Amino acid sequence: MSSLIAIGAAVAVLTGIGAGIGIGIATGKAMDAIARQPEAESKISKSLLLGCALAEATAIYGFVIGLLIIFFLA
Repeated sequence: MSSLIAIGAAVAVLTGIGAGIGIGIATGKAMDAIARQPEAESKISKSLLLGCALAEATAIYGFVIGLLIIFFLA
């Protein structure tokens, strides 16, 4: 039973990989957009920060769920 709890916690924490990939892609696209249209930098930066915050929130939720699995089911 203990190994299944560890596997469940590891799967929950894997959400960080998706968030990291998503943030990386979004940042790359934002840099391309700023390079093409420098005068729109403030609008692009605001949207990028909002999107990165939402993506990072999913990673934090996964981490918290992993911790809850470890501490309350173990």
